[in-house]
Amino acid sequence: MTPDRFFTLMLLLASRDAVTTQELASALGVSLRTITRDLNWLRDAGLPVTAHRGRLGGVTMLPGSGLDLTRLTPGERDHLSLTGLDEKQRAELDASVESRRALSKIAAAQPRRVHELLPLTDVVHVDSRPWRQARASGTTPASLIGTVRRGRRLRIEYDSPRESCPRDLVVDPYGLFAKAGIWYLVADCARVPRMYRLERITTWKEVDQPRRIRESQTLATVAAALIDQWEHNHAIEVSATIDQTQIERAQRIFGLRLVPDDDHEESATGRKVTIRFLHLEDVRALLPFGSAITVHGPTEARAHLRDLATNLAHHYAPSPTP
Repeated sequence: MTPDRFFTLMLLLASRDAVTTQELASALGVSLRTITRDLNWLRDAGLPVTAHRGRLGGVTMLPGSGLDLTRLTPGERDHLSLTGLDEKQRAELDASVESRRALSKIAAAQPRRVHELLPLTDVVHVDSRPWRQARASGTTPASLIGTVRRGRRLRIEYDSPRESCPRDLVVDPYGLFAKAGIWYLVADCARVPRMYRLERITTWKEVDQPRRIRESQTLATVAAALIDQWEHNHAIEVSATIDQTQIERAQRIFGLRLVPDDDHEESATGRKVTIRFLHLEDVRALLPFGSAITVHGPTEARAHLRDLATNLAHHYAPSPTP
């Protein structure tokens, strides 16, 4: 159980007389099996959690749990209730200090039993930052979160890799979204939902107008729809053969967009696959694989890769001697 889920679960149990496992699962966004496992974990930890069957039953926390959530400040509660963030992402939001302080208060309230194992926080340390990570450029989550929480429109300058120069856009933000270690601003632009990578937002300014988001839409629903669109929508399907030594790397990079061809047997040298791209320009992602990927079709994909490779070769061609 993650610390933030532990906090949210304890807060729900402490604030209600009884709550069903289905209500707990819905509030935390997890399965019934996960909630059952979490409740068993609380019982094993010595917390007085009980469950009663029947129409008026539910899960309750008996008095004397030793967990005084009233000691937490509103800011500590707010930061700790963020679920799913690692320490790196909490630091990027300037939320790590509040979270650590809240967790230390919770830990200090628990009585230490004789012969108890050392706390995991004493023997496990997690650093989520990649090795030799370059300092992020562009907009940071911490600098933008205040404006987003005020519910204001934003004017951003966005440097898209598909455009020759940055675009000036007015957007209506739903919020910030962290996916696979990358931060995005999820917002409507002219009523159309988009995800903008923060590192590509070169400048931004708060507009003196409230945001105009679509009715009944939330950050979670819009982000889920955009992810589904990105993973399943495509404009071009590339047929290719990948060398055995590069299959795992390609699967890691392309994810669900790489579909093995089950009609062809895997050979000792390579595997036949289909890779789906949103735009023809996106096939440039195959260049780092060099000759380890052989593209069979369509013709426009082969032609575009050939043009890209030719331009790259010309760029690095030796300068003529005088």
